[in-house]
Amino acid sequence: MSFIHQKKVKQTLKGVLFVLLGLYLMISTSLYFLQEKLIFLPTKLEQDFTYQFNYPFEELFLNTDKDAIINALHFKAKKTKGVILYFHGNAGDLNRWGNITEFFVAKDYDVFVMDYRTYGKSTGKLSENALYSDAQYCYDYLLKHYSEDNITLYGRSLGTGIASYLASKNKPKQLILETPYYSLLDVAKKRFPVFPLKILMKYELPTFKYIKKVTCPITLLHGTNDKIIPIQSAIKLYDETKNEKISLTIIEGAKHNNLNTFETYIYKINEIL
Repeated sequence: MSFIHQKKVKQTLKGVLFVLLGLYLMISTSLYFLQEKLIFLPTKLEQDFTYQFNYPFEELFLNTDKDAIINALHFKAKKTKGVILYFHGNAGDLNRWGNITEFFVAKDYDVFVMDYRTYGKSTGKLSENALYSDAQYCYDYLLKHYSEDNITLYGRSLGTGIASYLASKNKPKQLILETPYYSLLDVAKKRFPVFPLKILMKYELPTFKYIKKVTCPITLLHGTNDKIIPIQSAIKLYDETKNEKISLTIIEGAKHNNLNTFETYIYKINEIL
C-alpha cells in the first residue's frame, strides 16, 4: 500500500469517526431535551369536557401547587370496602383511565385517580419531584375521608414508581404494582444502551429503592410477553426486596396492556382485595 493511499484511508476513517461522533452527540442531546416527549404521552382535554362513566363519581380540581392544578376523579362504590388511589400509565387521560379503574369500583372499592400535570385537564410543569408531591397531596386529601388502613395504592406501568414512592413515605393498607419497572433509568438503558443516560436522564423513578422501605404488603403483577417493560424488571424487584410481605404473580402470555383479560390476574386481584 502506497504512502498516499495509506494517507487517504486514514483521512477517510477520521471522517467516518467524526461523522459517527457527531451523530452520537446529536442523539445524546436529543435524548436530553426530548426525553419528556419519549416518557410522557399525554392527551389533552378541554376544560369543559364532560366525563361519562358507569358509576357515580366526583370530579375534582386540586390546587397542588401555586402553578399547578390537578384534575382527578373520585369514584364512589355503593358499599365501599375502602379506597384505591390509582396511578395510571404514561399515555392518555382520565377519560380513558376512568373507564379502566371502574374495574375496581365494580369490586366495591372507591377509586381516586388523577391526571398528571400536562395530561387531560391538569396543568403545571412536569418534574419527578412534582409527580411525588402531587401524589402526596392526593394521599393527604384521602386521609381526610378514609382511615389510612383503608387506602390501597395501585400503580400501573409509569405509575408504579410513583405509587412505590408514596408507599415508602406513608403506611397504606397495601401496595399493588402492575407491570412495574426496576427504575425508569433501567428501562431507558435497555433501549439506549450506548448512551450516558445516568447523566442525561432527568427522571429516574427508582422503584427498587422505594419498595425496600415499604412496610405494607406488596403485590407485583407482570406478564411474560411484556415488550415495553420486560418481566425481568419485576423479577429483579422481587429478588432484591427480600421482604416476606412481597409477592410476585407471573401471568403467562400477558402483554403490557392486557393483564386484566387473564384469569390469573383476576384471581389474584380478587384474593388481595
